[in-house]
Amino acid sequence: MKKLWLHTVQIYLQVAFLFYYKKISACYQAPISLDKPVLFLSNHQNALLDPLLITIKSKRKNYFLTRASVFKNKLVAQLLKSLQMLPVYRVRDGFSNLSKNHQIFSICAEVLHNNKSIILFPEGSHSLNRSVRNLSKGFTRIIDETLSRYPNTDIQIIPVGLNFQHPKDWADSVSVYFGKPIFISNYLSENKTVKVTQLKEKVKQEIAKLTTHIEPGDQYTTTEKKLTKMQVDYTKPEAVNQCLTNGFKYKYKTVLPASPLFKTLTVGVKIIFWLPYLVWRGAVLPKIKEDEFIGTFRFAVILTLAPLFLIIQSVAIGYLFSPSTGILFFTFALFLAWLTPKLR
Repeated sequence: MKKLWLHTVQIYLQVAFLFYYKKISACYQAPISLDKPVLFLSNHQNALLDPLLITIKSKRKNYFLTRASVFKNKLVAQLLKSLQMLPVYRVRDGFSNLSKNHQIFSICAEVLHNNKSIILFPEGSHSLNRSVRNLSKGFTRIIDETLSRYPNTDIQIIPVGLNFQHPKDWADSVSVYFGKPIFISNYLSENKTVKVTQLKEKVKQEIAKLTTHIEPGDQYTTTEKKLTKMQVDYTKPEAVNQCLTNGFKYKYKTVLPASPLFKTLTVGVKIIFWLPYLVWRGAVLPKIKEDEFIGTFRFAVILTLAPLFLIIQSVAIGYLFSPSTGILFFTFALFLAWLTPKLR
């Protein structure tokens, strides 16, 4: 039953992403093993959209760690746990809660021992800045915990780079870059514990190759504005990083502003889905305190309210006019909602 639930959710997410993104692409520097213990370690920009995108493109039924604060509501916590999300506690959650991480790490050890996979965001928090920040050592503790219990576990780390063109916008384009596996055996000391500093640095370097990495500091804002003005394609991180190292010489295809046709059709989508749009603009968006959650909550509204509202409208139209009119409206609205983001 659990596998059926996860498979159903994964298919539904794949369909929903077709209506949310203009384009989702994936790049694999090496095949992803489907029957080995894997830690996917990624940069973290766009809240809960990040692990969903990695899961869809990795083609594995991943577990993933997320901040404990989103588990406060019991109903939400049950839903998240059914999707194999595990809470991780940070200092800001209270020192008394940090001890709960021991249990979470034990669960992670069991997951890896059973040749399953886990998504972690070792930066420890999310940020829309296009920089790979210093990594926390949480993932190394999970590795140590696993190897202390199950010394023969052949853990692989796969670095991941998430790349959003306009991370806060609907009809954005995104790419997911999966790097070559990093083998833990190369970073173990004589007593079989992780060489933390070396492994953290290696992972950071690899992630920085898979996403746009602007060095943080006084020049960050200036550099990002210059790249954006040049209309670089942030979904091609190798091209953007090359641009950063060769004096802002960009030889690749640029990204044009949203087309007039897209803007026109967007009005049509808003008219058809007026109630979900009003809920989003009037009730949800004003309560979002962190920009990193804008995309996540917009997607949640589209995922839940938009299909239900479309079905209710179509049934009502079919009842007031004719079944064929209701079906025609449903088909037209669905096609428009799918087509519009593709024309951005």
